[in-house]
Amino acid sequence: MGGKRSEEEEASGKPAQYDPSFRGPIKDRSCTDIICCFLFLIFILGYIVVGIVAWVYGDPRQVLYPRNSTGAYCGVGENREKPYLLYFNIFSCALAVNVLEALRSGLSCPTPQVCVAACPAVGWAVETSQLPLTVGEVFYKANRSFCLPGVPSDMEVLHSLQQELCPSFLLPSTPVLGRCFPSPNMNFTLPQFPGINNTSVSQAVSGLVDSLNARDITVKIFEDFARSWYWVLITLGVALVLSLLFILLLRLVAGPLVLVLVVGLLGVLAYGIYHCWEQYRRLRDSGAPSLAQVGFTTDFSAYENVKETWLAALIIVAALEGVLLLLLIFLRQRIRIAVALLEEASKAVGHMMSTMFYPLVTFILLVICIAYWVMTALYLATSGQPQYIYWVSNASTPGCETVPVNKSCDPMAQPKNSSCPGLMCVFQGYSSTGRVQRTLFNLQIYGVLGLFWTVNWVLALGQCVLAGAFASFYWAFHKPRDIPTFPLSAAFIRTLRYHTGSLAFGALILSLVQIARMVLEYIDHKLRGAQNALARCIMCCFKCCLWCLEKFIKFLNRNAYIMIAIYGKNFCVSAKNAFLLLMRNVLRVVVLDKVTDLLLFFGKLLVVGGVGVLAFFFFSGRIKGLGKVFENPELNYYWLPIMTSIAGAYVIASGFFSVFGMCVDTLFLCFLEDLERNDGSQDRPYYMSKNLLKILGKKNQAPAADKKRKK
Repeated sequence: MGGKRSEEEEASGKPAQYDPSFRGPIKDRSCTDIICCFLFLIFILGYIVVGIVAWVYGDPRQVLYPRNSTGAYCGVGENREKPYLLYFNIFSCALAVNVLEALRSGLSCPTPQVCVAACPAVGWAVETSQLPLTVGEVFYKANRSFCLPGVPSDMEVLHSLQQELCPSFLLPSTPVLGRCFPSPNMNFTLPQFPGINNTSVSQAVSGLVDSLNARDITVKIFEDFARSWYWVLITLGVALVLSLLFILLLRLVAGPLVLVLVVGLLGVLAYGIYHCWEQYRRLRDSGAPSLAQVGFTTDFSAYENVKETWLAALIIVAALEGVLLLLLIFLRQRIRIAVALLEEASKAVGHMMSTMFYPLVTFILLVICIAYWVMTALYLATSGQPQYIYWVSNASTPGCETVPVNKSCDPMAQPKNSSCPGLMCVFQGYSSTGRVQRTLFNLQIYGVLGLFWTVNWVLALGQCVLAGAFASFYWAFHKPRDIPTFPLSAAFIRTLRYHTGSLAFGALILSLVQIARMVLEYIDHKLRGAQNALARCIMCCFKCCLWCLEKFIKFLNRNAYIMIAIYGKNFCVSAKNAFLLLMRNVLRVVVLDKVTDLLLFFGKLLVVGGVGVLAFFFFSGRIKGLGKVFENPELNYYWLPIMTSIAGAYVIASGFFSVFGMCVDTLFLCFLEDLERNDGSQDRPYYMSKNLLKILGKKNQAPAADKKRKK
């Protein structure tokens, strides 16, 4: 027996030994994982350099403003008063290019494009009698300033149309994404073009505008938020209050609440047994077809009328009910310990209310990390050099036979072959090949790694800081008298000063696994149409393995950060000690984890559901008689503030309950160490609460004088 016990202790590690100098999170500690800290700081400096390079060479105006044929931005610089882009012949691309391809190419079309102050409101076309007139008479005097810049007013209209310097027709248009797109319901007879008729044009324009025209919806959404933002803030305040009340009341109702939830789960399973039996009995007595008669079919609804289906469901639900009852009987002591730890966590949060608002710090840091990556990625994506090529509407026109169409050109220089009417140097796009683009791609990969690493480091910082604060609560012998004055601030400074490298180490491991999952998802998406059943199975297995690995690393990191916050050791030693400690108490770990998950799920359901119901009844106008002060605003989409309130309530509840979950995990590890370190004697009294001592059937034998000495 002794040999078997020693083998078990060797496999799970030796229990923690008594240390008379230990009083909770140690003060005298040194820096851990210095090499990783140094690498992390160098990486951050490189990340900053990448941001500077992107800011110097990037130009986000490429995605914010449209460009005319010469590559000049509309609404910027000399075109400040001309924010819209007009296509001379929008149908040259509207019927040949789908919306996604048009978006990828910057909505550029093989037709002259000019910046205008306003889109044409009415339709118009050049008449035959106007061809001998001048541009000034037909366009400028009629307030049709839609020709390319620099077209002389004394040029004949015929020559300007032959050289594509002025549009031959105008359509009633609406600004969409800074571009003039024809209105779908326009009452205007179009000029005749080969392969184009009014019906096809109307369908193409309607589809294009329906896909791109988000302007009206955006305005309505903005109006709804402007009218309801303060009511949304009130609903978020209600979510905050409900989250606080739920956590603070757990010390009073944790036991009854767990009992109600468990009984409710047993009741649901019992009803499932009853329902399956009734369905089975009804089908058996009515002579319904058996499974052998129905056979295999892809129409799964046919199995609802097969008695064997309900018999199998009855057996499964009954087995679940039996297993749950047995677990409740044999694990009742551990469930009581889990409930007591939940009550203790509620007390800890009540004594250190500042911890409940620490997620705001984490949220701000996450916003900074994500915003920095978004801006860097945007500037890098827009750092390509603009490309210009020669273009002519009809290369078969006399004088255009030798035109170098699609060859590079300088937009500031005159065309080489001026004898070709309509020859222009137009903007094609941005360079996507070459050494510079390969460098930009590598910098984008660097930025993605920076995003994952910094985000995971911020989350690790929050977990370690909260663990240090809650550990100082548990290891205070007289609560709350022995709790440090500023436990959260002390833990924050201690973590940043000594354990930045350890947090970076754990965050890097998790980031690499998450990036591997992202790459695997990308490969799966690209090869989805070409792979066979075996390849899909292998890909699914790889994805499942990486998902399990990510969950395990998150679990290990979380407990490693708790041990780092308490003992100040490096990441590997802390992870090993935490893992072995949990393996020595694996049943308690499982029970506490499931009980905590059940309570937090119920809390989130209560907060989000309550806020959602309140927001629905208020914004939909179903609450009457509240007076003008509490009258619901008139909205275009009343579901919009409702969904915003629900999403905000979920974020708030998740933030508060994540603090509570971290508190429970920290107190649990401290509780396990307390059981191994101490025995309740005068020299080694327990630090746990009286409720936990009562459940375990133990007590402290230290006299009052010794207890005072433990301060």
